[in-house]
Amino acid sequence: MDSPDVTLVGAYGSPYSIKMRAVLRYRRISHRWIVRGSAQDHGFPKPPVAIIPMLAFRGEGGDYSEVMVDSSPQILRLEEDYADRSVLPSDPVVRFLDHLIEDYGDEWVTKIMYHYRWHHPYVEAIAKAGNMLPLMSDNQMDAEQHREIKDFITNRQMDRTALVGSTDHNRDVIEDSFVRLLTILETHLTEHQFLLGSRPSRGDFGLFGQFSQLFFWEPDSSGIAADRSPRSMIWAYQVDDLSSLDINESEGWFTRDNLPKSINDLLNEIGCTYAPFLIANERAIEAENPELSCLIEGRDYEQAPFAYQNKCLAWIREAFQNLSVADQHAVAQILNGTGCEVLIADV
Repeated sequence: MDSPDVTLVGAYGSPYSIKMRAVLRYRRISHRWIVRGSAQDHGFPKPPVAIIPMLAFRGEGGDYSEVMVDSSPQILRLEEDYADRSVLPSDPVVRFLDHLIEDYGDEWVTKIMYHYRWHHPYVEAIAKAGNMLPLMSDNQMDAEQHREIKDFITNRQMDRTALVGSTDHNRDVIEDSFVRLLTILETHLTEHQFLLGSRPSRGDFGLFGQFSQLFFWEPDSSGIAADRSPRSMIWAYQVDDLSSLDINESEGWFTRDNLPKSINDLLNEIGCTYAPFLIANERAIEAENPELSCLIEGRDYEQAPFAYQNKCLAWIREAFQNLSVADQHAVAQILNGTGCEVLIADV
């Protein structure tokens, strides 16, 4: 049997790895799944940055000739190479909203994930992650090595909490945003199978990646989710493997004219959390300030600026610029009043 043309190298505790595995499964793209650092993790070119997930592609000679990192560009690359079961909505306006939702999942909801795994009050979660993460690449490692790696990972990750905004100062902002998101999704999933219709798109996988950890891994957040939005938890189990989902290639997504109110609610949530953060992050970087500050739901939110998330803002604006004038107008109308309009105000 021929080897698949694509290999995904990742980790069970990595939300972006599980996100990309779900994309490959849904799209029925033949692939190998390899855990980073395992005995099978070899024979690949050096990636541009040593992060996961890493997607490796075979060349004409049969060897792996190309690798890439970063889940969002990986999704778009797969769209170029494989036509069936696309995750890009057909309506350009909805496709832009999908981009925004995926980015929110990747860059804001990940703060929630990191918070419930490593913030110091969550002792059980910290112990669980410390115990399990070292074993992902070698479940037979000896006890001494396990203890050393556990201590290293735990100390490193807890030292990084402030960098991603998980602090005592920001705790209420992060945790309240999680509850609001769950409430919105519980309402939405009462009537709709996926975020933007009856088939999944980028936004579904962006949220799912973070939920794969918040729901299936972290004890505190999974309890909150089971109480606040059981439908979201079942949805996440479903999104993990949608290879059996039958779709009509020519339909299945909402259009700009039939978006449900729950999507407007989700855009409002993005507009009161992620949007002000992105603008404050951009301003801090431009002013070379070591800390950003913004108001989220009337409360001050502070953290160090992130260069990558400034790139995310640039990509959102680029996607908007690439729309036709009529589509830009339609997007602006939908975003007006949600708080997200600030992201495209100067475009």
